Amino acid sequence: MTPRLDARIMGEVAQLLREATRTEILPRFRRLSTGAVRTKSGPLDLVTDADEAAERVITAGLLKRFPGCVVVGEEATSADPTVLDTLAGADLAFVVDPVDGTANFAAGLPLFGCMAAAIIGGEIAACWIHDPLGDDTALALRGEGAWIEAPDGHRRDLQVAAPVPVSRMVASVSWSWMQEPMRSRITSRLPRLAASVNFRCAAHEYRLAAGGHVHALIYNKLMPWDHAPGWLLHREAGGYAARFDGSPYGPDRTTGGLIVAPDRSSWESLREALLAE
Repeated sequence: MTPRLDARIMGEVAQLLREATRTEILPRFRRLSTGAVRTKSGPLDLVTDADEAAERVITAGLLKRFPGCVVVGEEATSADPTVLDTLAGADLAFVVDPVDGTANFAAGLPLFGCMAAAIIGGEIAACWIHDPLGDDTALALRGEGAWIEAPDGHRRDLQVAAPVPVSRMVASVSWSWMQEPMRSRITSRLPRLAASVNFRCAAHEYRLAAGGHVHALIYNKLMPWDHAPGWLLHREAGGYAARFDGSPYGPDRTTGGLIVAPDRSSWESLREALLAE
């Protein structure tokens, strides 16, 4: 039977991510040997011993807490792409990104996160984005809002930024996975924004957008462990997101890009300014 996600379960999963980061990720931070960092599909796609060890711990913890659930981890899917197919039709599934921002982690840059999302009957129902160094977790429960919670229980609700014209927007734009001519079109138009940033870490970019600290996010590659958690966090914080063609985002969508904005009008303005041919 699929469990009802409540405050207790939200806290249990948050604690699982926290424990995995404390035991498997932080002890390896800035202590990775040369052989502990490897490339996967290319030079922009890295994996470390910490990614793999943390994913094993999180996967085992979820299977113990939710017997029979499906767990789709980034590293398990990299080793066996058919793992991604198990999302379809699962009553209860979790997508897991053990170290989001692996390039930053491998470089010793303190900007990475640990993410998970619960998917019930194909719908994203809950999410967790843990900051290992800040030691707090951004959480969202479908229909019940988004917040950041510390280990001592201190909680701060999240709210996206107020809408502003494109010329006043600060946006995180991840263009490295884009193909031409879109890549050149978007990068040439970035001066239309007030500022553009790219932290190489969706975990923190989504936290910033959900907290109102940047106005928009733009992504091209849509693997579910990178975007299902952040999409729900941002939505529950009051935001609007859709793929480049205006269609809804879902955990089964891995292409088509994504624009994340404070509201639909902002989304339309941003798409027109940066993507329109």
